[in-house]
Amino acid sequence: MILVTGGTGLIGSHLLLHLVKQGKKVRSNYRTKESIEKVSKIFSFYSDDPNLINLIDWQQADITDISSLECLFNGVDQVYHCAALISFDPKDYKKLERTNVEGTANVVNLCLKYGIKKLCYISSIAAIGPSLNGQMVTEETEWNENKASVYGLTKYNAELEVWRGSQEGLSVVIVNPGVVVGPGFWRSGSGSFFTYVSKEKKYYIPCGTGFVTVKDVVNAMCSLMDSEIQSERYILVSKNLTYLEFFTKIAHGLGVKAPEKEISRFMLECFWRLDWFRSNIMGKRRRLSKTMAKGLMHQDHYNGDKIKSVLPFEYESLDDAIAFCNEKFSSSRG
Repeated sequence: MILVTGGTGLIGSHLLLHLVKQGKKVRSNYRTKESIEKVSKIFSFYSDDPNLINLIDWQQADITDISSLECLFNGVDQVYHCAALISFDPKDYKKLERTNVEGTANVVNLCLKYGIKKLCYISSIAAIGPSLNGQMVTEETEWNENKASVYGLTKYNAELEVWRGSQEGLSVVIVNPGVVVGPGFWRSGSGSFFTYVSKEKKYYIPCGTGFVTVKDVVNAMCSLMDSEIQSERYILVSKNLTYLEFFTKIAHGLGVKAPEKEISRFMLECFWRLDWFRSNIMGKRRRLSKTMAKGLMHQDHYNGDKIKSVLPFEYESLDDAIAFCNEKFSSSRG
């Protein structure tokens, strides 16, 4: 039996589909029935078989509630820990710490208790240190928490929990994906970019980051779990793009006008200050923190080649994945 935490998210749902198509026995947690319906929608993008979703052993559990979480581990051999909270609002730090750090500690402790053979933790490039002197970022780039977002900080601390498990005898691997491109979640992650571009907005975000397809992330995780590799982490980035390049690819596929005006550094400096005022004086949710604004003024270039040196792994075409997302986005908006 394979356990996937966070199976109702973008990576988790695609991982579940991959595993059930391989005939694996799979279990996953969920919070609401509506979240399972979203996974079923993802499945429909790739298969006409409505019964695939029923092949998963769904159990209601929260990774921050160890009593409900423990029930998931009976008879399990492998664990993919995909569950996480994503937020860049400094006010959400305690929530992020509880879910990402304490939740991961719970998973690691239960893996040790139940003698799990191997754990794969899905981290993020947000938990990788920034580039120095224009050099490519690798798995060995030194961590700098002063330049990290609250999300990145908690993902890094979650990795420390995984390494603790490794020291206590648990076989582990960690993957650090860039911005994950895949269909279905149009209000979060890379999906929100498709929604934004479809509205023919004028402005684009400066600089850029590393991108990878959800299929590449799933294939990399499964290949690592089926290998003898352990106690290693891998950046998963197929291409480093500017946001203008990424937005333009989306726009061309959707047949809309691409953004033409860059948000200037001066505008970013103004925006994060206004956002701070809205949040602290008016009680609004933060949309752009100071750390986020500073990060958007600088582009790190990520080297995702390490995994290709240890496995017969090749990244798929990012352009093809964007085209597929455009197709599913257009059909879902009907």
